[in-house]
Amino acid sequence: PQRWLAQGRGSPRLVLVVVFVALLLDNMLLTVVVPIVPTFLYTTEYEGANSSVAPAQTEPAPPALKAPPFFSLFSYFDNTTVTVSGSDSPLGVSNGTESSLQAPSSPPAPQRGCPEGEEFLTKENIRVGLLFASKALVQLLVNPSVGLLTNRIGYHIPMFLGFTIMFLSTVMFAFSGTYTLLFIARALQGVGSSFSSVAGLGMLASVYTDDFERGNAMGIALGGLALGVLIGAPFGSIMYEFVGKSSPFLVLAFLALLDGALQLCILQPSRISPESTKATPVSTLLRDPYILVAAGALCFSNMGVAMLEPTLPIWMMQTMCSPQWQLGMAFLPASISYLIGTNLFGILANKMGRWLCSMIGMAVVGISLLCVPLAKNIYGLIGPNGGLGFAIGMVDSSMMPIMGYLVDLRHTSAYGTVYAIADVAFCMGFAIGPSTGGAIVRAIGFPWLMVIIGVTNLAYAPLCWCLRSPPAKEEKMAILSQECPMQTQSYTRQKPLREFPLTEDSDVEEENVE
Repeated sequence: PQRWLAQGRGSPRLVLVVVFVALLLDNMLLTVVVPIVPTFLYTTEYEGANSSVAPAQTEPAPPALKAPPFFSLFSYFDNTTVTVSGSDSPLGVSNGTESSLQAPSSPPAPQRGCPEGEEFLTKENIRVGLLFASKALVQLLVNPSVGLLTNRIGYHIPMFLGFTIMFLSTVMFAFSGTYTLLFIARALQGVGSSFSSVAGLGMLASVYTDDFERGNAMGIALGGLALGVLIGAPFGSIMYEFVGKSSPFLVLAFLALLDGALQLCILQPSRISPESTKATPVSTLLRDPYILVAAGALCFSNMGVAMLEPTLPIWMMQTMCSPQWQLGMAFLPASISYLIGTNLFGILANKMGRWLCSMIGMAVVGISLLCVPLAKNIYGLIGPNGGLGFAIGMVDSSMMPIMGYLVDLRHTSAYGTVYAIADVAFCMGFAIGPSTGGAIVRAIGFPWLMVIIGVTNLAYAPLCWCLRSPPAKEEKMAILSQECPMQTQSYTRQKPLREFPLTEDSDVEEENVE
């Protein structure tokens, strides 16, 4: 085993496995709460409050409210006797029938099992949206610092810190019983997710220097993200319905421990291995219009599904009267199609053009969002959600490699900062979407929310044309022309790149070469 680990630590494939598992668990925790939180808050706050008030109202009821006596009325028209409950008001009696009419003292039961408390559910849109957005907001603030940290100390230690924080957040979710504790656990998850995603994607970009191989690796890593989204929501709804609230989080905590053991064996997170080239400042990257266009595509395409997460389950409870297990299963078509899209277009996007792939993807995102309010039941959501997930997979699998491509082409080849920007764009979608989506639903309704974000994606899609052939900086063009004249598909760093620093002998070998 020691010999196998020593050989495997320098393998890019094992690094890809580590990143895949980290993104898988992060996004399982991201989506497992989607069907749990709305129903959990409804059960604990609305039904709990009503159940505590109901006994106080029924205890002082006087004995006179018992079942009224029955009287017999004789009909001279057809010689029949009808038994009715006692009442002071005259009663209409139909011919030849015998009935017992109850006093209208109790309110009618909700039809088709719809939850009561329409006003509570409307207000809950905002609270649930803010809770979901807290993770992205915290991640948005932490990402730039993590990007700078990875340039200084490397990717291994931040990756392991992300696992540790993620484990603590998962355990806190399992035992939180109030809205405040759930909010804190969600925000803590944002810190851990920032470390894992920025360090993981930067690590992949530094290991896979060839543009084609990098695109394939990013597609596989995003497949882990997609698989987490795929499993999370259905897994959470079924476990919450039939086992209990804590059960899905305890399972995720156990899987997180296995991920930590995998990182200890492969990454050796005690070692500091900074980037070999000086990273481009964040301010310089943010002034690059091509990076901003790519970041905007990531933001707006993911904002659509981010708005659906807190609002779609509540809309289904109000209009479709859906049971708890359906609230998570509604996201299953989007998750499956996202998994297919990321793996398929990780390869195809390089052949057909990543700019074209992302432009088509954003157009399909907009059309799918416009079709969501047309659904009358859960089966009507299969088509729109499936198209939405497939299209977001097209955008993500195209834009993530483009970010590394643009840094190689126009800046220095240090990837922590640029993937921090990519993650910031991703988090802006998941921060703005839930936080504003609940307020928009309360103001103008769920269908208009889908119209707004759908039209926004359709309007942004043509901007992806700008990424068709971005120009290289003059100094980078001189370096690239020495290696591969007139070609921009594979790039080399400004300094010779040593082997991935995962073995003890890598530093000694580098000194011997120098």
